[in-house]
Amino acid sequence: MGDHTGDHTRFGASADGRASDAGDGALIGREADLARLDAFLTDVGHGGGSLVLLGEPGVGKTTLLTAFARRAEAAGMRVPHTVGVQYRARTGYGALRRLLTSTPDVRTGIAGMPVLAAALDLERAAAPGPEAVCEAVVSLLADLSRDRPTVLVLDDAQWLDPASAVVLTQVARHLAGVGAGLVCAVRIGDEGFFEHGGLPLHELGPLTEAASEELLSRRFPSLAPRVRRRLMADAEGNPLALLELPAALTDSQRSAGRALPSHIPLSRRLRSTFASRITVLPAATRHLLLVAALEGSGNLLVVRRAVAGRCDLKHLAPAERAHLVHVDDMTGRLEFRHSLIRSTVVDLSTSDQRRSVHRALAEAWAGVPEQRVWHLAQAAEEPDEQIAALLEETADISARRGDGPGSVAALVRAADLSPATAEQARRLAKAAYVGANITGDLRDVPRLLDHARQADPDADSLAATVAAAMYLLNSHGDVDTAHRLLSGAIALQSEPYDLADPTLLEALSTLLIVGVYGAGSRLWAAYDAALAKCTSVPDTLRLLRATFADPARARPGDWARLDAAVAALVETSDPVRIVRIGTAGAYADRLGAMEEPLLRTARGGRGGENNFPAIQASFLWGSHAWLTGRWAELRDVVGNGLALCAEFHYPLRSWTGEFVLACVSAACGDYPTARALADRMDQWGGSRRAHAIICYAAHAKTILALSRGDFETAHHHACRISPAGTLAPFVGHALWAILDTVEAAVRTGRHDRARDHVAAARKAGLDAVSPRLRIVLRASAAMACRNDAKALRWFAEALADEDAERWPFEHARIRLYFGERLRHGGALAAARPHLATAVETFERLGATPWARRAEHELRACVGDHLAGSQDGALTAQEYRIASLAATGLTNKQIGERLFLSPRTVSSHLYRAFPKLGVTSRAGLRDALDGTVLPR
Repeated sequence: MGDHTGDHTRFGASADGRASDAGDGALIGREADLARLDAFLTDVGHGGGSLVLLGEPGVGKTTLLTAFARRAEAAGMRVPHTVGVQYRARTGYGALRRLLTSTPDVRTGIAGMPVLAAALDLERAAAPGPEAVCEAVVSLLADLSRDRPTVLVLDDAQWLDPASAVVLTQVARHLAGVGAGLVCAVRIGDEGFFEHGGLPLHELGPLTEAASEELLSRRFPSLAPRVRRRLMADAEGNPLALLELPAALTDSQRSAGRALPSHIPLSRRLRSTFASRITVLPAATRHLLLVAALEGSGNLLVVRRAVAGRCDLKHLAPAERAHLVHVDDMTGRLEFRHSLIRSTVVDLSTSDQRRSVHRALAEAWAGVPEQRVWHLAQAAEEPDEQIAALLEETADISARRGDGPGSVAALVRAADLSPATAEQARRLAKAAYVGANITGDLRDVPRLLDHARQADPDADSLAATVAAAMYLLNSHGDVDTAHRLLSGAIALQSEPYDLADPTLLEALSTLLIVGVYGAGSRLWAAYDAALAKCTSVPDTLRLLRATFADPARARPGDWARLDAAVAALVETSDPVRIVRIGTAGAYADRLGAMEEPLLRTARGGRGGENNFPAIQASFLWGSHAWLTGRWAELRDVVGNGLALCAEFHYPLRSWTGEFVLACVSAACGDYPTARALADRMDQWGGSRRAHAIICYAAHAKTILALSRGDFETAHHHACRISPAGTLAPFVGHALWAILDTVEAAVRTGRHDRARDHVAAARKAGLDAVSPRLRIVLRASAAMACRNDAKALRWFAEALADEDAERWPFEHARIRLYFGERLRHGGALAAARPHLATAVETFERLGATPWARRAEHELRACVGDHLAGSQDGALTAQEYRIASLAATGLTNKQIGERLFLSPRTVSSHLYRAFPKLGVTSRAGLRDALDGTVLPR
C-alpha cells in the first residue's frame, strides 16, 4: 500500500521488504481508479500510450500498480517493471537497465540492438546519446509488441536516475501507435528528473470516509468506534496511515479502555514515508515547521513571534516548494498538506526541542491566557501549582463552551502538574465528572476515579461523588442509592451554597436528573431543600424544576421565562445549555423552536466530541419528530444517538431514544419490536426504581394496545403513567399521554374518568401551555362528552385551530374520532371527508393499523348510507358485528377486530337482534343466512 524508500527485487514490495497486499481489502474504495487503469489497458491493446499516476506518499500508488500489472499479465501482456530508488538516483541508466532486463524475452531483444547494449553496459562501446537510446527503446517495444502487447510499469518515477528519466520521458511521448504502453507512479511534491508534464494524468486522491471505515473495520475489526473515528481523522483517507496507525496503539487503547494520546506515534514505516521530504530541508525551515505544528491553528502572526530572532517566515519557502505546507493568501494561515506531515515533523524532533518551542509559543500568546497556559503546561518539566491552577481555569472555560475533550485534557494535565496529592486527586475527579457529563467518556470514569483515590486515599471529593453517581446510574446501581450519595455529599458543603462553583452546580444538576428518573416526592423534597440554601440559582435549574420535573404545576411566569430562554438560544453555542433548555421545554412542545441548535448539537457527537449533549439532543429532537410525524428522519437521528449510548455506555439515556422508536413501531404495526423495546424498559427501570423509564414503557404499551384495538389493556398501561382523572405530581410524561389516556377510558366505558382527566389538565392550565395541548384537550373533552352537540363543536374547534396540522398523527386521530361521532349520529356526508383525510394521513405516516381502522369506519359510513334506505335493514356495521358474533367471538374479541369498545359492540347487537327476529346469539347464524347487505 505504501510508497518506497529502498531497492526492490520484486515489483510490489513495500519499503520494509514486505509484499504489498493487493487483496484483503487493500483496494477498497479504488473502484474508479481501477476502472481508469482498465481503460488504459484497452488503449494499449488498440495502439499504445502512456499514463501517469500522481499521488501523495502512502496513498496507494504501489498497490494500484501491482493490481494493474497482474491484470495486464492476465490479459496476456508482457510487463517489464522497475522502481525508482532514492539513494541510487545518480547512477547512469540504472533504472532503465533494471526495467529492460526484468523479463527474459526483453533481455534477449536487447542483445540484437547495439545502441541499447552499449547504453546498458552489456557491451563495450561508445556511449550513445539519449535520443538514440530513446529511439532504440521505442523500436524494441514495437518489435516486442508484434508478438504480444508490452506495457512498462514504473513505480516512484520521481527517483529515476537522470539518464533513465530523460530517456523514459521521451519514450512515454512516443508510444502512441506502437502497440506498447507505459504507466508510472509519481509522488506529488518530490522533485525528480522524470518530466511528466503534458502526459495523461490520473491523480490518486484519499479514500472516502466510507472506504476508510470499511478498510479499518476489515483489517482491525476489534477497534472501538470512537477509536476508529479518531484514526480516520488523523489518516485523512491515506491508506498507509489507516493500516499503520493502529499498530502504535495498545490493546486497551484499541478497545477504548484507555484514552488515546493527543499525538499518536508514527510507525517506522509511516515515518520513513514522509521523513525523507522533511530531513532534507534547511534547519531554519524545519524549526519553523515544528513551531507551526505545535501551534496548531496555523496563525502566522503567532508563529512569527515565536521564531523571532532565530529565523523568519521566508524560510517557509523550501517547505512550500516541496508541497509540505500551504499558506492561504486570503486568510493568512498556514496549513499542512496532510496531518501526517505535521505528525512526522513532531516525531522527528526531540523532547527538548518541543519544550523549547512550547515556551516560545507561550510568550507569543502572552495576551491570550487560555492559549498561553496550555503551552506553559506542555513546556513544564516538573510540578507547578501556578500553571496547574491556570490550566484548571482554562478547563472550566472549555467546559462552559462545550469543549468536553479539551476540558478533560486540561484537567488531567493540571493533575500531572499538581504538587499536592489532594489537588491532584481533586482535579482527576473533576476530569471524571466532566468526562461523564460533557464528553461522554463514561468508561473512563472508573479509571480516573481510581487514579484520584491512588493520589489521595483520604480525599472526599464532591466531583468524585458526581462522577460516581453518574456511573452508578448507568451500570447496576439504582436511583435511591445515587440520590443518597449525591444528597449526602451536597449536605457536607459549606452553607449557603455558592453555585459559582461549577462542581457544586453539576452536583445539583445531577441530583435534579436523579429526581426526574425517580419521580418521587421524597426525592424532590431533598432537592428543593438544597436549592433553598443557594445564594443564587441559574435559570436552567429553575426551569428544569418547574417545567420539566412537574409541568402540570408550573405557573404562567415559568412558561414566560422558558420562552425567553428558548428565544435566546440562537446566540449560544454551549451544548450543555442547549440540551438543558430543550429538556425544560420538551413536555411543553417548545422543541420546534429549537430544531437548529438541537440538530447542531446532535451532529457534534459524530465528530467524537461532546457526546453526552449529542445523545440528549438526538433524543430531544426525536421526541419532537415523533409528535410532528417526521418518523423517517427520527429513525436516523435517534439511531445515531443510540449508537453513541452503546459506544459510551449510557443505558440510562438510551431509553428516551428507545421510547420514541417503540412509539413509532407501535403506531406502524411493528408490534414485536415495540413490545420488545417496552419490555426492556420495564425490566431496566423496575430493577432500578426509575419510574420515568417505567412511564416510557407504559406509554409505548398504551400506544401498542390502542393500535391493536385492545382498549382495556391500553387503559391499564395509561394508568401506570398517571391514573385516569389525575395528573400525578412529578410525572411530566403524563402531558404526552393525555389523548391516549382519554381514548382508553372512553372506549372502555369510563366516561367519568375521561372527563375528570380533561378537567385535571384544564385546572392545571395546560390548554394555555402550547397549541398542541390546547388541541388535544379540546378533542379529549369532545371524546369524553355524552352530549353530541357539544362534542361535535369541540371536535370542530380542535380541527379548526391553525396549528392543528403541525401534529399529523394526533390530527389524524382527532379526524378519526370526529368522523366516528358524526357517523354514529347519522351525519354520513359530514363524516366521510374527515375519515378520508385520516386514512390518507395515517398511510403517509406509515401508521398501518390506524389507516386500516379509519378505512373500516369510512367503509361503514358508505355502507350505512346504502343500508339506511331499507326500513329495518341491518347497517353495514351491524351486519359485520352480527356475523362475527355468529362465529362465537365475544364482544371484546369483536371490538379488537373492528377497533370498537365492547360496549359499542353490545349496542350494535342490541339493535340488530330485533331486526333479525332473534333474542340471543344462538340464533344469529340461521337468521343471517337470508340477510343480504346492499352494496
